[in-house]
Order: sequence, then C-alpha cells, then structure tokens
Amino acid sequence: MANSLFEEKLNSDGFLVTTEIGPPKGADVSEMVHHIDLLKDKVDAINITDHQSSVMRFPSLGGCLLVKECGGEPIIQITCRDRNRLALQADLLLAYSRGIKNVLCLTGDSVDVGDHKEAKPVFDLDSVQLLKMSREMESGKDMGGNELKGAPQFCLGASVHPEADFIEPQLIKFEKKVIAGAQFFQTQGIFDLESLRRFMQYASQFNVKILAGIIVLASARMARYMNDNVPGIIVSQSIIDELAGVEKGKGLQKGIEIASRFIKTIREENLCHGVHIMAVGNEGIVPDILEAA
Repeated sequence: MANSLFEEKLNSDGFLVTTEIGPPKGADVSEMVHHIDLLKDKVDAINITDHQSSVMRFPSLGGCLLVKECGGEPIIQITCRDRNRLALQADLLLAYSRGIKNVLCLTGDSVDVGDHKEAKPVFDLDSVQLLKMSREMESGKDMGGNELKGAPQFCLGASVHPEADFIEPQLIKFEKKVIAGAQFFQTQGIFDLESLRRFMQYASQFNVKILAGIIVLASARMARYMNDNVPGIIVSQSIIDELAGVEKGKGLQKGIEIASRFIKTIREENLCHGVHIMAVGNEGIVPDILEAA
C-alpha cells in the first residue's frame, strides 16, 4: 500500500496544518460529520480524539472511519489507558484495513481526571512501547513474535510538551519516541513562543516534523480552568489578561485573534513545520483562524 496522503505531505517542505475534532458523547454523529465537511479541504489531516481527558465518548476509530467516508484524511489517536496489547494491535489492524494509516500514539490521561473515576486503568504499554509495537507489526510480527498475515504500514506520530516545568524528562522521552519510530509530533498547547524556540533548537537535530499545538481560548475563565484542571497546559498570565480585557461576549473573537497571531509568527519565522489547531468544542471556527492567519 502507498504512503498516506498526510505522510506524503510530511515528506514535502510545505507548512502543515492539522486540527482535531472531539467526538460526541452519544450515538448522534451529525455535528461531527458537519465539522468534518467544514474542515476536510482546509487542513492536511484531522485527528479524532480518543476519550480526551478520560471522558467516555464515541470512539476515535469510528470518527476516523467517518472522516474517510467524507473524503478527509484522518489521524487516529490511540491511548494506552483503555486497552491491553491485544486490543491495541487489533485496533491498529482494523484501522489499517480500512485505509487509516496515520496514528498518534499516546499514553493517555489518568482516569482520575475523567467522568468514570471507577474505571480500571490499563496502561499495559506506554506511548514509547506503543510506537515500538506498531513498528514491530510493520515487520510482519505481532508483539508476541507471531507471524502476521499481511503486515500494516503506518505513519506514526506522538506528542511532546515544550512548555513543561521540567523540560529534561520531556526531552529524554521525545528522543525515546524518535528512536521508537515517531515521524511527527503534535505538541501540547503552546502559549509562549520562547519555549517553542528553545525546544526547536534541540529538536531540529532529529529527522522528524514538529507541529505546534494551538489551543483556541474562548475566555479568561476557560484559560484559568485549563491551567487548574488540564494536565500539561500552562496559559501565561499575559494571555489571560488579554482575554480578560475584552468586553463581554467578545472572548472567542479575542481567542481567534491570539491563535491567528501565533500561527502567523510560527509560519513567518519558520519556527517549526506546521501547527495543530485545537478548538476544543468550537471546531467550526478553525476556517476563520486560518483565514486570519
């Protein structure tokens, strides 16, 4: 099977834009299909989140099948939180058999932050082991060393957090993920371009593509909530002040303006290879952000 469309774009020198859609909590996928139709021709690929923040939702694999049906390019997110190695391999084989080759390998948020706190976390593997396992499957063997009838071929991605309080463990894990076979990285939300510049000085020695995570904030309240409750998110005080300074009802507009400004700077300064836009429930505004940027 040929490379995925997204992998071909990764191998070119263009500025890449990906985005993500959060699936519904329920069986009604009409809004998700509407967002897919709105975004599929404006971005290079669409991630479908996998029970983000450990909240139970329609599955990433199901959402990626819808992206394919609508004519878009999907990136499946697979977390290690909910499945053991048998289920992870089975899901990867199913995805590949349906033409889904782009995979974002994640360890997954703790169940404590989600809406099913009594759920048993699995974490049979972590994201580095998941990457290794996926590459092993490409060689025609499963994780137990058994022959596969038909080996899959993936375009593998992972996440990295350039704004972590302690950056050294992040850099060590980043390098492990590169060695394990990651081809691209989507960063956690970036709110300080200085930290992205520092990270890129280190990351540029590796042959991987880095997409800076851009989270669209709708209000100062949302920014503060994310700081307090979302693992790995640090919104700077200057951005919170900027959002707090607008008149009532204009928060999202300001959020779009901030996101566009970041994208524009990243592109003009050639800071990294592209952006990954996270509109968190406001997927319909992504085209406005791209236009403004």
